Amino acid sequence: MAGATSDPMSETASGVPAAAPPWHFDDATGHARYWAQDEMVVAERFLEGAALEPLVAEAEAMQAAINRNYVPGVKKGGSVSYFDLRKRAPSIVALYRSPAFIDLLSRITRERLLPCPDGDPHACALYYYTEPGDHIGFHYDTSFYKGKRFTVLLGLVEQSSCRLVCDLYKRDASRATERVSVHTVPGTLVLFNGDTLWHAVTPSGAGERRIVLSMEYVTDQRMGTFAWLVSNVKDVVAYFGIRALWRGSR
Repeated sequence: MAGATSDPMSETASGVPAAAPPWHFDDATGHARYWAQDEMVVAERFLEGAALEPLVAEAEAMQAAINRNYVPGVKKGGSVSYFDLRKRAPSIVALYRSPAFIDLLSRITRERLLPCPDGDPHACALYYYTEPGDHIGFHYDTSFYKGKRFTVLLGLVEQSSCRLVCDLYKRDASRATERVSVHTVPGTLVLFNGDTLWHAVTPSGAGERRIVLSMEYVTDQRMGTFAWLVSNVKDVVAYFGIRALWRGSR
């Protein structure tokens, strides 16, 4: 779903038009498709060329910080947390925090979206599928926050047979479930409501590589104490390890 963004250029304080956003997105089609597809939309070639290259370079450079994890029956792969990205991946963090980007997502979802607090290692993270059998099983991105949580995936490296597999309308008793397979080639963006979309990533094969940037946005940045404890345990076991949480607390 490519096309020049329909966002009008805003003016700076000096009256000079601000630069147009670097992404390609057809607002009218994108908004309609998001709501027709159970709060999920795929934007192919969302970022290209010079807008995408620094993100890919930072993802490649962060490989020394990967924490590999394996939870039988759940997932296998490598992760780099927001804590590490904040220190060494300025282009990735700039996209995550971009007011224009957040505004676009807010208009699509019809929610006032906010970045996750800096203490959340999942706020913005890299996921690496670089060994045979790397995958993640079917799940919802259930929010531990008091409000809703939305997930944005951006393909950075795709040299694999992995697919993002999504079951639409799984929680809608009035509709038949529809399975969609997404090839997250570099620059492809996927936006969805984490509490609505049942999804998985199929296993990688020998010699394959897939790197995806995940960005999380919420409607309420508050989280209860018990939910915070559960979230931290999940992050330690299934994603970033105890060292990442220790680094984030410093």
